[in-house]
Amino acid sequence: MVAGQAAKCADGCANAGTEAGMDTAGTLHATWLPDFASVPAQDWDALLPGVEGARPFLRHGVLQAMVASGSACADTGWQPHVLTVRDGEGRLLGACPSFAKSHSYGEYVFDWAWADAHDRALAAQGQRYHPKLLGAVPFSPIPGQRLLVHPGLPHEAQTAVRQTLLAALEAECARQGWSSAHLLFLSEAEAALAGARGWLLRHGVQFHWRNREPQPFADFDDFLASLQRDKRKKIQQERRKVRDAGIHFEVREGAEITESDWAFFYRCYAQTYQERGQQPYLTPAFWQAAAQVCPQDWVLFIAHHGEQAIACALLAVDREQGVAHGRYWGALASVSCLHFEACYYQPLQWCIAQGLRRFEGGAQGEHKLARGLLPVKTQSAHWLRHPGLRQAVADFLRREDRGVDAYVDELDERQPFKPCSIDLTGTATMPP
Repeated sequence: MVAGQAAKCADGCANAGTEAGMDTAGTLHATWLPDFASVPAQDWDALLPGVEGARPFLRHGVLQAMVASGSACADTGWQPHVLTVRDGEGRLLGACPSFAKSHSYGEYVFDWAWADAHDRALAAQGQRYHPKLLGAVPFSPIPGQRLLVHPGLPHEAQTAVRQTLLAALEAECARQGWSSAHLLFLSEAEAALAGARGWLLRHGVQFHWRNREPQPFADFDDFLASLQRDKRKKIQQERRKVRDAGIHFEVREGAEITESDWAFFYRCYAQTYQERGQQPYLTPAFWQAAAQVCPQDWVLFIAHHGEQAIACALLAVDREQGVAHGRYWGALASVSCLHFEACYYQPLQWCIAQGLRRFEGGAQGEHKLARGLLPVKTQSAHWLRHPGLRQAVADFLRREDRGVDAYVDELDERQPFKPCSIDLTGTATMPP
């Protein structure tokens, strides 16, 4: 049982108890490490069972691959600064995938205006917004836990570990003289804990597809039948354009994805960035490592024109949670509506066949609403060291939150489904 509630101290420690097999009243020690390789993989991954968004993005091998591949490392502005919490016997009870960031790229929660305001006011005093402390999955707006805690702990002890993690993030910013700490796309429960400590909460909107409950969709046609007539016809027309262009798809799962498939995927992935005059965030070495670390967590949709592969889209799949994440795509040829087919219709068709409960379509994208993906609010938490900046950002966030709420209300009025066919929680009450 728990010996006491978490108590903030100078080094971000707290007292808490644990279940049998761990110390019953040990001190929690927060420690900062220079990379993920400093944590044994089995200890880190033991924190992940039951965690939303954990596979594959929070797996030790994937995070370490981001660093070792030169994707998220000091040279790219993502200096690993990994927070761990251990008990008195050195057992890992909690962690945060954290980085010291020298910029704000690749985050999908935009704080450039905050940085500008901070530096205009304080740069003359030698204070800069960057570096800042960031807890996030690099380059991926995947909602889920950011304050990882061993699932074997009782609820009160888990809360104590999370409080220790939050206290350590605050203390490290103060010790380093950094402007701020940020936790992106964290869970609602974590956001509530952070908010109670005075962190500022910010909300955004993503679009997720949910399978019907309690009776899942039988197939893609069953899903189409749940949509309003105009939305259903538009999807049918878009899919017909792709078929009439002579495009067909091949789906490869897990170990079926060959080295040549991965090489083709990277060509397409890189093309998407190059068209915008940018370099891809993730290097070929990362994808090679990810294919080896967790091959079962990927599904690749390859578009062919005749015998020629021309485009592809990659899903990350957490089968334990029944969730697929759509994130990466690219095309080497221009075909009308191919993006919609590769990134939405093919994945949705696959998710329905697999009985998955949710498909997350990535950041932003109001066009997803007409294709059956509904608005979902996301949250991030922000600790700002300078009181003046904190007050200014708090005022801004109050105004922004009103706008986000109004936006979601407006989107809800444009639901693509038939009346009473499906609500925002995914609960179905199909009309006769």
